[in-house]
Amino acid sequence: MPPLMKCLRLFTSSAFIDYPPLRHHSEWSGLQNWRRAPLNRRRIWGPNGPAEEEVEEEVTESGGFGSQQPFRILSSCSSLSEMGRVVLSTADPLSKAELSHMAYTRWIQERLPIGVSDAPSHPARPPKPHLVCPKEIPPPKTSGLPLNAYMLHNLSHVELNAIDLAWDTVVRFSSHLDLLGEGFFADFARVADDESRHFCWCSQRLDELGFRYGDMPAHNLLWRECEKTSDNIAARLAVIPLVQEARGLDAGPRLVNKLVGFGDIRSSEIVSNIAEEEVAHVAVGVYWFVSICQMMGRTPDSCFAEILREYGVELKGPFNYKSREEAGIPRQWYDEDEASSKPIDESLSQVLHTYNT
Repeated sequence: MPPLMKCLRLFTSSAFIDYPPLRHHSEWSGLQNWRRAPLNRRRIWGPNGPAEEEVEEEVTESGGFGSQQPFRILSSCSSLSEMGRVVLSTADPLSKAELSHMAYTRWIQERLPIGVSDAPSHPARPPKPHLVCPKEIPPPKTSGLPLNAYMLHNLSHVELNAIDLAWDTVVRFSSHLDLLGEGFFADFARVADDESRHFCWCSQRLDELGFRYGDMPAHNLLWRECEKTSDNIAARLAVIPLVQEARGLDAGPRLVNKLVGFGDIRSSEIVSNIAEEEVAHVAVGVYWFVSICQMMGRTPDSCFAEILREYGVELKGPFNYKSREEAGIPRQWYDEDEASSKPIDESLSQVLHTYNT
């Protein structure tokens, strides 16, 4: 293969997609760089942060990640949406994460079409963790896990759900390619790849601490929100990236502070890195929500408020105004009474800098 082609294969298909600028709305300043960034292979957490594995993981008939059938099926898929359906239909968490990365990599390198596929009614899940209602999640003291592992387990669950949420968005709305354009699917496929990497980091750290994903119950709240918006693209974007993922921006500094206070700096750095990367995912949601509102001739702020009322979604502070503003969410969208909500002023870098000094 010519050197130029080898170079091009390292970059996402987004580098070849034209994204029209938003009218009358500021987007995250790093959005275009995120879209055009090379494929991220730093899927392990090394001594100094994210790192690539020295030897690529080989998936064989006798080893690897659970059942090998999904990997064989994925290799025969001919479109992005078809591969997304395979990811959604895979129960083993590490297999799901690896398949997600493989699917995105294949789509980039082979320039496969988006295609059209039917999304499963719900994603495949492993026997553990046992899914319960949020009120039945045990508190840290009775969970059987130390505080750092407890928080990492909860974050692992969020990241696993985030993989499925992103792929469901790709697959479920694949029949609307003519309306949405290839860029919509390129963005959410990249989000899925990011989330799979985040899950790998959390899973690795849990293993280092002597635990694993599934060691305590978890809730199914995130997927229920996804199901409610399965027939409405604007609602999906409002409820998932702009509400659920934005809550991650709010919670990030608090989680980092707790882990630092617990004395687990390695875990705090993983959480900090994940939270900083989530800005891009919220920014993607903002971009496409505003784009769709403009297609419909609607003002984004009133449309957002209307969707939250219709779907019964409640916004709760405290809000990380700085990160939300960076991601492109105007404050008036989510904070009607600014004076009554205490802002989170500390950035993640400030939290870690304070500890290290």
